[in-house]
Amino acid sequence: MEKYEMIAPCHFGMEAVLKREITDLGYDITEVDNGKVTFAGDITAIARSNIFLRTTERILLKAACFRAETFDELFENIKALPWERYIPKDGKFWVAKANSVSSKLFSPSDIQKIVKKAMVERMKQTYHTDWFEETGESYPLRISIIKDIVTVGLDTTGESLHKRGYRKFTAPAPVSETLAAAILLLSPWKKDRVLVDPFCGSGTIPIEAAMLARNIAPGMEREFTAEGWNNLIPRKIWYDAVTEANDLIIQDAQLTIQGYDISEEALKMARANSQLAGVEKEIHFQQRDIRDFSSPKKYGFVISNPPYGERLSTKEEMWNLYRNIGQVMEENETWSFFLLSGYEDAVKAIGAGGSRKKATKNRKIYNGMMKTYLYQYMGQKPPYRKERKEDE
Repeated sequence: MEKYEMIAPCHFGMEAVLKREITDLGYDITEVDNGKVTFAGDITAIARSNIFLRTTERILLKAACFRAETFDELFENIKALPWERYIPKDGKFWVAKANSVSSKLFSPSDIQKIVKKAMVERMKQTYHTDWFEETGESYPLRISIIKDIVTVGLDTTGESLHKRGYRKFTAPAPVSETLAAAILLLSPWKKDRVLVDPFCGSGTIPIEAAMLARNIAPGMEREFTAEGWNNLIPRKIWYDAVTEANDLIIQDAQLTIQGYDISEEALKMARANSQLAGVEKEIHFQQRDIRDFSSPKKYGFVISNPPYGERLSTKEEMWNLYRNIGQVMEENETWSFFLLSGYEDAVKAIGAGGSRKKATKNRKIYNGMMKTYLYQYMGQKPPYRKERKEDE
């Protein structure tokens, strides 16, 4: 079967997690760069990567990579590509997005116009027509130019992969589904361990944890642009990928996942979202303040996206909240804490709360355009399973 290259964009700082996901799916990595991982696979990889990968934003079918410093060079290189290999005569094609960084070609609108014009010229020669109705399936392109290197990709996904389909209700300043999954995969948390999100909002982190623990593929309940590309991908490939995903779901997972929030309205959203995701039985949601955090378990994980700015109105409120987190850390010294925050004084405030824990790692992550840090405070490792059951 013919091999293709696929590009999987991700949050800056999460490339290693995505690389591991792709490798576990059975594909060979060809390149890892800031904010993206490129891999090779046959045509079935388009369906399987869209359905199974948790931490990428979309899957691009890589069409070309070349240098262009002028619009003439861009035009000629695009025109030389075999677009008939990808796009049928009635296909609808356009440049959905173009971005340029540190390059001589910097106008997104001009880049989009030149690429479209070059594609039309190529397809005129191939299909022997001067006019394209574009009444068929959609074939959107994405163009990235970094230091004059142009990367051309066909967007197989459509709506971003962070839209799993379950988050119909959203609390203020939510963490995206892809980023929540990446944080969980970065941590040593496993499904036999307790997990608490004390700032759960609309429930994204607990829901992603339950889906991960039950091995529910994130793309099972949504549609993709490339599902209509029958000239490239037979429908059976999509059906087979969904069947594979269904067969891998764990039906009887014994989980202890909890989501707390002080807002009852947010908890209503979280419960509704968890039901849409099919994991409402695996998560216990409860109205509770961080100051009331407690657990009968000696070992566990707190994985959360505490408020920083958008949900708090004053610096004093921010400081007090993170100081409370520090107090909870001190009272639960055997627990591990993974906190994603854009609050610049988070470590100081946590320390002011009495916590003697030191962050074992501060990982910089761009959440959209906002710079945040994933603060990792590792607790004690639990004893072996038999001893842990006796202890608990």
